[in-house]
Amino acid sequence: MLNGPLLLLGAVFLLSSAALFISRNERRDIILGWLHLKRRRHSGSRTPPLSLSPEKKKSQSISAPDYSTTFPSSRRSILAETELPSTLAEAVTASHSDWTKRMLPMKASYLEATDCTYTPCEFSIAEIKALGDFPDYATLSGVPLPKPYHDFDIKKAFPRPYRPFRWAYHQTMSLTKMEPDWWLELENTYEKRMKQRANLLTERGDAVLQALEGSELACKELMEMALQFLCARYPQYFSLNASKMVFHNDILKTETDLRETPPLHVIFQNIPEDFAIMLRNEKTGYYVFRAGIICSALGWNVGTKIGLHLHEIHAPIPDYKEKMQFSMDRYFAKKPTDKPIQRGSWGLEVDQPLFMPPGDSHENYRGYQMPDLELSRCHLRVDWQTLRRLPLSGAVVFNFKALFTPVKEFRDEPYVPGLILKVLNEGKKELMEYKNAWHTEHVVKPALEAFHAEQVAKGIVKGDWEPQTLDESPWFPRWEAKWHRQQGF
Repeated sequence: MLNGPLLLLGAVFLLSSAALFISRNERRDIILGWLHLKRRRHSGSRTPPLSLSPEKKKSQSISAPDYSTTFPSSRRSILAETELPSTLAEAVTASHSDWTKRMLPMKASYLEATDCTYTPCEFSIAEIKALGDFPDYATLSGVPLPKPYHDFDIKKAFPRPYRPFRWAYHQTMSLTKMEPDWWLELENTYEKRMKQRANLLTERGDAVLQALEGSELACKELMEMALQFLCARYPQYFSLNASKMVFHNDILKTETDLRETPPLHVIFQNIPEDFAIMLRNEKTGYYVFRAGIICSALGWNVGTKIGLHLHEIHAPIPDYKEKMQFSMDRYFAKKPTDKPIQRGSWGLEVDQPLFMPPGDSHENYRGYQMPDLELSRCHLRVDWQTLRRLPLSGAVVFNFKALFTPVKEFRDEPYVPGLILKVLNEGKKELMEYKNAWHTEHVVKPALEAFHAEQVAKGIVKGDWEPQTLDESPWFPRWEAKWHRQQGF
């Protein structure tokens, strides 16, 4: 979901950073001087001080800050370590002194821009073109490529057992640094999900995939980063012929011509995850949803959100304007490229609804408690999410995938049943209504009570344990043993 997952990123400002580039040694300073890569000036934006207590921020204190002169910290200095032709420095020298006045408009394609036009991350179009296809994004972004996962078997692979439950539920968003090895996670539903998503695109079209004008660079960049990740992480299944620009997928037995296939369609045909690309409005500094693939949404679709600002996307969310809007806008304005984050949102569902736009028949289940509902039909849905900035375009990309786990799996997971019960019984009324798990609670709660009592009886959980966010969050004690046992490797 974009509403739910992005809502649950409402505390991202706790991890925000305005760290600027600091030269590592005199040699680099000499190189940077030769390339005219000056240190970035301080932002002149007028923003209120960062608060560490978003829950206490009064709605009347949230004005409309000016982010038009606020930019993310640049990694353009890294060009000094590349082998770009020396003529490149000469080509951009004249424009770099006033690069903020030569900003690529949000609605303009980089393919039609002059070489002396700049992205919000301070790269010129000349520099981006010189880098060519599939540059070293690990160096450019500061986020390393994943380690190869040689033991991975797509037929046996289970997703990691995410249990992003927390208490007190309203006090923390449990944000953590993104694990580079797990940005994109494949598992044994891969082929099933790819077919399901392909059918959705055929049936729904623009409701699941759109790329507005001006998103061309960000879409290409995201596609190249994603394919580099797949080839590095799962070399037994994916490979790239860079000279012919062909991507090989040995799971689906497909070859994709990267010169002929639009970038978002390349992603769509190979990765069962959703992506939302947010671009900076050059006039205001605020971020707008300009391109995306969304096949796992509940209650909305791409067609209803494309082209909207963050606060417009989140309008239905409880407390967003009063407690989160300021922090979200500020975080997006300054989010560094080398500090991606991750977290998970969750809900309880009947069956496994992957895509449920407004008016979908599955919504009927949420309106009442089914008398004959069986526990086997009740599932935990986790939307595991990451948020990162692309280094060249400066776009902020949110991605997630929906993972389903039968509620009965909680029986042997220490502390999990008791913690979920605490949230369901005592969570803030408005938030629990928005989460909308009520239609399953008449079956799920008794089961959780029985599981918790059994764990207490076996000594797995102490009888006087007070439910709280687990130290292992977003997992549970000894989760790896269960995960490995399920996969058999």
